[in-house]
Amino acid sequence: MIVRRLLLGALVCAVLAVVAWGSGEDTSTSHAVKGAAVGEEASGCDPNYAGACLDPYASDYDCAGGSGNGPDYTGTVTVVGEDHYGLDADGDRTGCEAE
Repeated sequence: MIVRRLLLGALVCAVLAVVAWGSGEDTSTSHAVKGAAVGEEASGCDPNYAGACLDPYASDYDCAGGSGNGPDYTGTVTVVGEDHYGLDADGDRTGCEAE
């Protein structure tokens, strides 16, 4: 049940980010922070990332299988806001993508 809610919350965050991006709405850092409070409350996941539920209160995330020192790791994610964990090295909005 909890996993279903987390996945639904992540999906809602991703859809809202895509709608905002497609509408030309400002998606700068100030927008990501403004949207963070709503997304964090609703799903418990960091609203800046879709495709995985990243803890919004984690000190750092690194790509699973990479050379990062954690403490938390993730697989491929879509960056839909600010990439404050630095997971999207090439700036294409996909973090931790397979090379």
